[in-house]
Amino acid sequence: MAQAAEDMAASGLRVLALARRRLDAPPGDPQQAEAQLTLLGLVGLMDPPRPEAAAAVEECVRAGITPVMITGDHPATARNIARRLGILDRGEGAGQASGWRSGLDVITGPQLAALDHEELAERARYARVYARVDPEQKIRIVAALQARGEITAMTGDGVNDAPALKRADIGVAMGRGGTDVAREAASLVLLDDNFATIVAAVREGRRIYDNIRKFIRYTMTSNSGEIWTLFLAPFLGLPIPLLPIHILWINLVTDGLPGLALAVEPAEPGVMRRPPRPPRESVFAHGMWQHMVWVGLLMGGVCLAVQAWAWRDGEAHWQTMVFTVLTLSQLGHALAVRSERESLFSAALGKNPTLWAAVAFTLALQLAVIYVPALNPVFHTEALSVGELAACLALSCVVFAAVEIEKALVRRGWLYGEAAG
Repeated sequence: MAQAAEDMAASGLRVLALARRRLDAPPGDPQQAEAQLTLLGLVGLMDPPRPEAAAAVEECVRAGITPVMITGDHPATARNIARRLGILDRGEGAGQASGWRSGLDVITGPQLAALDHEELAERARYARVYARVDPEQKIRIVAALQARGEITAMTGDGVNDAPALKRADIGVAMGRGGTDVAREAASLVLLDDNFATIVAAVREGRRIYDNIRKFIRYTMTSNSGEIWTLFLAPFLGLPIPLLPIHILWINLVTDGLPGLALAVEPAEPGVMRRPPRPPRESVFAHGMWQHMVWVGLLMGGVCLAVQAWAWRDGEAHWQTMVFTVLTLSQLGHALAVRSERESLFSAALGKNPTLWAAVAFTLALQLAVIYVPALNPVFHTEALSVGELAACLALSCVVFAAVEIEKALVRRGWLYGEAAG
């Protein structure tokens, strides 16, 4: 019978033993009623995982997130379910942590109780399933993972899960079936009690972080280009290239509208195939500050080259040309930084109609400032000829082309190491 119970547990069933005993009168000690029982048989209960759970676990593994199962079930039951979900039987090639070993991947509560803190921290390197554990041991598991420098996210729904939810870096409680105590102790509450929602939240978090980096990259580079243009012109014997009204216009329109549109950029195709970033990593890591320095210098250099050429050739519209080149260069840069590594012309790059609309609207406003007579005295601009406007458009493409070349070098691994991987 014991072997039958083991076989049922190994097939993923939760096994209950049914027994009886006839009593002529209620026993004085309730515990006596559990003695001298006659076994009737075994009942197996199937609690299958949700259909989307296995795909969510697989996506976690690809994203560098190691799923760990903690349960009170029989070890054989836990092992079967973990294998069906893909938590077990994944070597390093499938994305598991380095050093994975078969045979050390399941720890039972009694085994865990026999381990001290250092031994448990070492075993936690390999363990993917903890079975027959009690609530206090859940806190030890979280502490052991944290001792190894891991960022831990703990899910739970019961009162007994609250201490572990509180101890974990991110506590995730169930909103439907969870207790009030668990929800109060958690950092996040799942309204649908679905593990796949956690994976979706990770994807969304990475998208938001990427878009923050894109916004900073765009605005800081644009401001750097303006600063270099104004700062270097006197040292080159050139007059002040831009007036205060031009700077205000660029900061309000050119920086504002496309910059805000970058915030709704969709997630990049490989966002869930990257390892988690270190918690203390700077937002300027992976070549971001180098990009802002050299692209800002390039943007300023192009504007100064246009100024030197137009001013020394006696062009009456030289200041309007510098103003236009700087504006259009920033618009091209906004399109180029939609991805840190994918080309704008790549089919893998998702659509962002908001950004395209912002760029088109900003371009229309810039043309209005140049060609609407009523706006010329306000912005101190003059209408450009077709040739001058074409020259401004061509020269402003230099920044866009340079950033596309930079991304091509990043894709080949020739720049910034693991940047934007």
